Amino acid sequence: MSSTTDLVIFGALGDLANRKLFPALYQLDRAGLLSDSVRIAALGRDDISTPAFIEQMHLVLQQASSATVDDASWQRFSRRLHYIKIDFAQKKQFLVLKEWLLAGRTAIYYLATPPSLFSSICKHLNAAGCVAVDSRIVLEKPIGHDLQSSQEVNSAVADCFDERNIYRIDHYLGKETVQNLLALRFANRMINSQWDNTCIDHVQITAAETVGIEGRWGYYDNVGQLRDMIQNHLLQLLCMVAMEPPNTLQADEIRAEKVKILRALSPISVDTVSEQAVRGQYTAGWVGGKPVVGYMEEEGSERDSSNTETFVALKTYIDNWRWAGVPFYLRTGKRMKSKVTEVVITYKDNPHAIFPDLDQGAHNRLIIRLQPNEGIELAMVSKKQSLKDRMSLEKRRLNLDFFDSSGESRIADAYERLFLEVIKGDQWLFVSRDEIEASWRWCDTLLDSWNKKGLGVKGYSAGSWGPSKAEMLIEKDQRSWHES
Repeated sequence: MSSTTDLVIFGALGDLANRKLFPALYQLDRAGLLSDSVRIAALGRDDISTPAFIEQMHLVLQQASSATVDDASWQRFSRRLHYIKIDFAQKKQFLVLKEWLLAGRTAIYYLATPPSLFSSICKHLNAAGCVAVDSRIVLEKPIGHDLQSSQEVNSAVADCFDERNIYRIDHYLGKETVQNLLALRFANRMINSQWDNTCIDHVQITAAETVGIEGRWGYYDNVGQLRDMIQNHLLQLLCMVAMEPPNTLQADEIRAEKVKILRALSPISVDTVSEQAVRGQYTAGWVGGKPVVGYMEEEGSERDSSNTETFVALKTYIDNWRWAGVPFYLRTGKRMKSKVTEVVITYKDNPHAIFPDLDQGAHNRLIIRLQPNEGIELAMVSKKQSLKDRMSLEKRRLNLDFFDSSGESRIADAYERLFLEVIKGDQWLFVSRDEIEASWRWCDTLLDSWNKKGLGVKGYSAGSWGPSKAEMLIEKDQRSWHES
């Protein structure tokens, strides 16, 4: 790990920086994982001093950190912080940043800003002489809102930074459970040998939220759940589940295998969209025992009606030898019944049943949980402990809870892992340009099919599991959504 790193955070006064970035950096420092010489520059447009920013950050960390902010750790961390006032749209103001940077150190630029600023920030950094051969840049999603705009953003960034120095964030890849997918699949022969269409009946990927749009109506209404969640998080999870074994754990090897999956993902066309895709929008209901308003009644609502989806359910296939005929069901939504992100691998039944009392629908399931509690469960059938019954069976679960079994006081946040990898210069948990463009190409086809077919959103009550048509999507295949 480089001991001479200057970490520059654009948008340091924003929500992402306060909720995720600075708490993650503090936790790394507290764990002794940041070299003493690492400096952090916080860039924003507000006219405040460095001492005022440090005082403000102390309050932020006290509210956000899962661990206590102790005096010794805080004093060490606060000495790293410097606040620099810059208007990101003004090229000349980047000369102030140039003066702060020191020769011979690796600069890492983290763009926690709206994507519309990515291109101009890169150009201004380059013009001010802030980009060296080893400078790195970190980009938050979304990168574009369709294939064309993503290509424009990627090209603008590529004009200033080499691809090996561009780190595109998908924070799901920083989660311990997602990384454990690699170990689960490729370090366990008994799992890997049954990871194909001869053994697996279907795969479900769910990312459900209980929150609504949280005051972002103006932004969200131009994006929707497909762009916000499917294009990045869920397709990345799908790739990690479905990819072939890479030759090594090097970044290029892993990313190349993910690109193959995205290119093999069967498009949802005009002819199939009615049967394979459902879009919904939440109406008023109850979440956590409290009444909540519908999407159109949210603060900031600007129109009488909207066709923006807050829920998406999809059925798709991967057109390759390993997964031929295995449906992948994807589901994500806001104002859902509970907050859960999980991958459920459902195995096929045995071809011949010798236990008369065993329900043939009692499939073995491998449940990979990302939230609320990270871990892996295996749902299986075993004999009941009984002398009365000759062979009575019951469903049981083997549970590997990462927190309980780790011996640690906390599970590290995804951003902690991602910051470490950027500082080390390892891209294995970051998304390549080819992945971004392949996922947009697939999503653009779906969006275009929706529009050409004239399919609107289906209403669903807040606090439910989405529109009834989403249940029909999977039940017509004699399957059902998994509910934890």
